[in-house]
Amino acid sequence: MEEYKILAINPGSTSTKIAVFRNNKNVFLKNIKHSADDLAKFKTIADQFSFRKEIILEELKQAGIDVNKISAVVGRGGLLKPIESGVYEVNEQMKADLRNSIMGEHASNLGALIADDIAQSLPSAKAYIADPVVVDEMEDVARISGHPRFKRVSIFHALNQKAIARLHAKSIDKKYEELNLVIAHLGGGISVGAHRQGRVIDVNNALDGDGPFSPERAGTVPAGQLAKLCFSGEVTYDEVKKMLTGKGGLVAHAGTNDAYEIELKARAGDAKAKLLQDAMAYNIGKAIGSMAAVLKGKVDAIILTGGIAHNPDLVDYVKEMVGFIAPVAVYPGEDEMQALAMNGLMVLKGEVMPKEYK
Repeated sequence: MEEYKILAINPGSTSTKIAVFRNNKNVFLKNIKHSADDLAKFKTIADQFSFRKEIILEELKQAGIDVNKISAVVGRGGLLKPIESGVYEVNEQMKADLRNSIMGEHASNLGALIADDIAQSLPSAKAYIADPVVVDEMEDVARISGHPRFKRVSIFHALNQKAIARLHAKSIDKKYEELNLVIAHLGGGISVGAHRQGRVIDVNNALDGDGPFSPERAGTVPAGQLAKLCFSGEVTYDEVKKMLTGKGGLVAHAGTNDAYEIELKARAGDAKAKLLQDAMAYNIGKAIGSMAAVLKGKVDAIILTGGIAHNPDLVDYVKEMVGFIAPVAVYPGEDEMQALAMNGLMVLKGEVMPKEYK
């Protein structure tokens, strides 16, 4: 069996995760933390490019990893134009869109840029991204909201949802493309997607739009009350944005984005913590039910994944709500580095063809 080495790069707001895989085995993993002082030197996220790249190369050097033997570099996909799911080779158009932040600034925008720069310095490696958050396979009917000025948008945890879908399909000796699944990613943001035979035909905007509230996001809020607040003179636009993303959800209600802290308090008898946890689970269950309706009740499995899926009390609450629809499978946590590497490995082994970003 031919051996491939894959470097995975996942830039986050305050850290950069890197991993090296030998085929499907993780041989090196590092979460590089960046202090506020380090990042304060840069005006924009794009300006952090050289800083983060050099740190990555230094960490690999210190670990004794020969980068010249890397077969592929897979970066976390950033805020690009809406694209179909899959693996994309990094090209000039992609790099230009990321540098210009056409869909917004985010640390993940650096993933493809750094991956490409490193790959170009290696003898035979190419750079790829896989299943970025902007994966859009929604059907037209799902895009229409109650007013033409507002369009429903697909931004969700595509990388983990797709990886877990394939993992579950393999566990039951099926192909992902043969199944209808409702998958709920439960993390700092929560996304619930309707997967019909390999395509996510509807999903909530997990960044700043609709869906269940989460540790950091407000999810769907009463529109009339939101409009009234916006014109009250009490808050600025930036403050409202923070209320919806970053300081919504558990942060707003309980002053913490740590779902585990809420879990422990709820279990210890804290009534408010239990009500908040139950409310979050209740909203997750409602969202799953709505996606089951999107699939017209033909659901092979409901899958719960992400960090909050470690919470047995919340999982049991959701199961009680939706267990009548289909069997519920739980895959706690997420492994984005493994998902990135496995997508790269599929390309190297010729199992999938990389797509072109246009």
